[in-house]
Amino acid sequence: MANAAAPTAAVPTLAPPLEQIRHLAEELRLLIPAVRVGEALETTKEFNPETFWRRLNEAAVNVSREATTLTEVFSHLPLPSPQETQRFCEQVHAAIKAMIAVYYSLPKNQGITLRKLVRSTTLDIVDGMAQLMDALFMTPTQSSENNDLISYNSVWTACQQVPQIPRDNKAAALSMLTKNVDFVKDAHEEMEQAVEECDPYCGLLNDTEDNSDNHGDEEDDGLGYPNNRDLYWSEEDQELIIPCLALVRASKACLKKIRISVAENGKKDQVAQLDDIVDISDEISPSVDDLALSIYPPMCHLTVRINSAKLVSVLKKALEITKASHVTPQPEDSWIPLLINAVDHCMNRIKELTQNELELTFADSQLADDSLRI
Repeated sequence: MANAAAPTAAVPTLAPPLEQIRHLAEELRLLIPAVRVGEALETTKEFNPETFWRRLNEAAVNVSREATTLTEVFSHLPLPSPQETQRFCEQVHAAIKAMIAVYYSLPKNQGITLRKLVRSTTLDIVDGMAQLMDALFMTPTQSSENNDLISYNSVWTACQQVPQIPRDNKAAALSMLTKNVDFVKDAHEEMEQAVEECDPYCGLLNDTEDNSDNHGDEEDDGLGYPNNRDLYWSEEDQELIIPCLALVRASKACLKKIRISVAENGKKDQVAQLDDIVDISDEISPSVDDLALSIYPPMCHLTVRINSAKLVSVLKKALEITKASHVTPQPEDSWIPLLINAVDHCMNRIKELTQNELELTFADSQLADDSLRI
């Protein structure tokens, strides 16, 4: 009796095209955590900056091209077959992996600040591609939204940013310092505008004020109608705001002077010192924001004092690190002592204006402790 024919190997069934697109979006997002914490690859080869930037640009162009191709084939009927979709998805996945691999080839000795900028752009590209997959999966074929994908999706925008990345750590440091200057400048302008208008919530309460005629005066302190102390500054508050504004101005001046020193005296090969300057300078803007938020009513003077002290600590550390670095060749004749004196003057004034509230809080705390003992 003839042997039965060997069974034919089962051919795996491919998922429908849109399901493959959805799965690709999930796979791309799984790559993001590793990129955020990933270290540079160890290699004995000497780093060649020209080769690295050429490869990074080529990788970005390839990602953009694959994104465009995939968008075009999914923007009209009929959709590609499962086999064609698989090939398109594999090409997109390979392009993204190649982009990540180029980022990993940038060694730490080229500067942490530079690596952060390249990493940020790489993450934007990966996330942008995942967003594109979501759009292709969720947007009906041939709808008006599909026509806008190429123009507006973030993956193309992120790829176009690659040629704009600074090419060395000094340029990267200047880029970050410039952003920090702008952030603090914006915070200072917002604070000044609110003070000049004597209206911390300018424009936010117009609806309430317009409808005030519909409510009696006896209801002004009722539920939903905050009293004046919640909306406006007292005389004591306004007096305290003056040195706070001066401290924010000093913060802006510190960042500007640090940026100028890095621009004029910074050396590309002193990557560690440039990284240290950027790291501490990155803390100034969030500290300014904390202080700015704490001056809005109802103002807690102790919170203002605490946030001011935190900002002063960051500013002094930034100035000391800058003073000890190569960007300040003559620290004894520098601008740094002048700014430290200005910062101290602001902080001393803030302490004077908040001392009474500090003593009252301490006294209340003592009374509470005594009552618990009794």
